[in-house]
Amino acid sequence: MASANQSVSDASTLAGWYKSSYSGPSNGDCLEVARGHATIPVRDSKHPAGPVLSFSSASWAAFVSAVRWGEFTG
Repeated sequence: MASANQSVSDASTLAGWYKSSYSGPSNGDCLEVARGHATIPVRDSKHPAGPVLSFSSASWAAFVSAVRWGEFTG
């Protein structure tokens, strides 16, 4: 799996955040992704002003595909 390409120390400097429709209303262990950026910024929904990891489109697509195919089992 590819690693993050870059990081941002304060997520509040980016706009366009959204959570998956699969996330429950309790705001548990969720990631948020921001639209409209050259890379794919990802943050922890519990810490909206915390750090951000940014991934290339190819890296993010590989991660999403791996999740869909169950490659991460607990």
